[in-house]
Order: sequence, then structure tokens, then C-alpha cells
Amino acid sequence: MFVSLTGSLSVSKMASPNSARYRLARSGEKSRRHSLAEGLPVSEAPVFRHAPVMEREIVDVFATVPAGTVVDATLGGAGHSVALLSAHEHLDIVGIDRDDVAIAAASERLSRFGSRARVARARFGEFATVLESLGVEEISGALFDLGVSSPQLDEGDRGFSYRVDALLDMRMDRSQALTAADVVNTYERADLVRVLREYADERFAGRIADAIIAARPLSTTSELVEVVTAAIPAATRRRGGHPAKRTFQAIRIEVNNELDQLPVALESAIHQTRPAGRVAVISYHSGEDRIVKDVFRRAETGGCECPAHLPCGCGAVRLVKRVRVADTPSAHELESNPRSRSARLRVVERLAEVV
Repeated sequence: MFVSLTGSLSVSKMASPNSARYRLARSGEKSRRHSLAEGLPVSEAPVFRHAPVMEREIVDVFATVPAGTVVDATLGGAGHSVALLSAHEHLDIVGIDRDDVAIAAASERLSRFGSRARVARARFGEFATVLESLGVEEISGALFDLGVSSPQLDEGDRGFSYRVDALLDMRMDRSQALTAADVVNTYERADLVRVLREYADERFAGRIADAIIAARPLSTTSELVEVVTAAIPAATRRRGGHPAKRTFQAIRIEVNNELDQLPVALESAIHQTRPAGRVAVISYHSGEDRIVKDVFRRAETGGCECPAHLPCGCGAVRLVKRVRVADTPSAHELESNPRSRSARLRVVERLAEVV
């Protein structure tokens, strides 16, 4: 029997499996019409499907892990999960996502795999809580495909895209209170600058923050694009990508608290992975990748700072070893899916014996 856990776990307080907020739902349950926020238009849920990034590489990564459960911690449209279940009969999937539209679409796509697939609506920062609620103590691996998915970018009323006019929203979980409009219209200058610098390496963070504050209130993505574009020097606008790309990325990360929960989720995944299991992460910008490298490095060294040419004298415990894989998409994938261009894959394997 296919079970879909579609209750939303509280951001501030994790709900128990018996909570009314953590409820069971039928496979293939359709998304109802949702209001994004008070005063925002209501629309039908889109078809949540997209080509998973580095699909072939991910299938290869998990080919040799022990039989058992792999957690797809960023389920989306279930593209990676479908590929893994189709290629590897020794694996089952627990999929986690906070997006109600993604949950409905993934549940329908995975229903043909029966009891081999279960879906939980939660943030990936609640990784350990989801597994506990399902009675899963050890896993064979975990996959994190970070960032925003193509359907979220392409669906206009979500407010993720700087190319589509919509109300400023950017919430992956539309039951949460904080929206992009709140960030844009209520944050102090210092906080706006912090968000832009930390989450997007935006070199003109101060100019953009000043321009946003001067133009308040802003309510739509097109208004924000106009303000950001005007704040960036003309010479810079003529080079590289869209001038508002970094600002939209930074605000999205802030709204969804993406980077704060990432190290917690990765550490949970490493500790719950059985020997010879693997944890794989696809990241898309430097802030994400730095966190992934730091967590993996600590797990690999146990925090050891002893000279490399001497035996460890600090008693550090190494939990993982790095796995060498193609760390960027192939030329063929880049041609067919330009959005994969910034993707970087990092993989570690749990040590058979902790030394």
C-alpha cells in the first residue's frame, strides 16, 4: 500500500506523528485550489514535472548501496525517485517536500511503486523526525537536490521568477506566514544587505537595499526587477546574466530558511546512513556548496587537525569518505537543460568501519 504523509510539520515546533497537522492522505490526492496569501489570486495547481538534474549520475551513485531505504529529501516532482526505484529493485524511497503541489504530483507518480514509496510533507530540516515517525532507524542513503525546481520557477503565481510578473511570494510551503513581500517591505537596511551578500554574493547589496527601501511598498516581481535593475551600474547590467537573478535567489533563500536547515539535515542523513550507504547533494550556488563541503569535511575528518604526515592523536572519528563522481552535468545535459549549468554534485559514503 502506498502511504502519503501530507501533514506539514511546524517550523517552530515539530509535530508528533499523531498530530492533526501530520495526517495520512490517499495516493494521488489532487491539490485543491490555494490562495497564496490574503489578496493574492487563486489558480489551479500546475503539473509539477521536470527533468531531474544529473539523473544518470544519481542512479549510478546509489547502485551499490545496501538494500533498504533512500531518502529523497527534496522530492519535487519525484524525477530522481522514479529513476532510482526503476533502476534499483533493492531500494525503496521516502520522499520529503514542503510544497503542497509537489507532494500531490509526486504521490501520483510514485503510486505505481506501491509500498516501495512513501511521501512526507515536511521541511528537509525535519529529516530525523520524518524517519522516526515512519519507524525507520537506518537508511541506505539520502539525496538532496537543492534550490528551486523548474515548475516553481515557471508557475507565474508563485513569485519565484524574475521573468514572470506575479505578486511577491516565493514560499515553498504556502502555509507559512513569511513571504517575499514581507522581506522586501519590512526588513531594515542592514538585514537586506546581509541577505543579499550572504545568500547571493551580491556585490551591489548596499545600492540594491537603498533602492528597495526608497521604492517601498513593492508588491510584484516586475516592480522588484525594475528597482534592482536600476540600482545596478549600466556597465555591469550589460555583462553576465539577468541583473535581478541574485536578488531573487537571496530573497527566496531567506523566505524559505533554506541554508539554516541544511547542515542539520545533512548531519542527520550521515548519522542515520548505514555502512556503505551514501549521501549525495546537488547544489547550485556557492552558499549551499560551502555548507555541504563543511559538513562533509567534518564528517570525513572528525574535526582532526593533526598534521597529515602523522597519526591522529586527537581521537577524531571519521564517519565518511568522499566518493569520486562526475561533479558537474555532462555537455549533453547542459545542452538539453541549460538550468543545470550551475549544478555541482558531491557524494560521501559511510565507512564500513569507523576508525
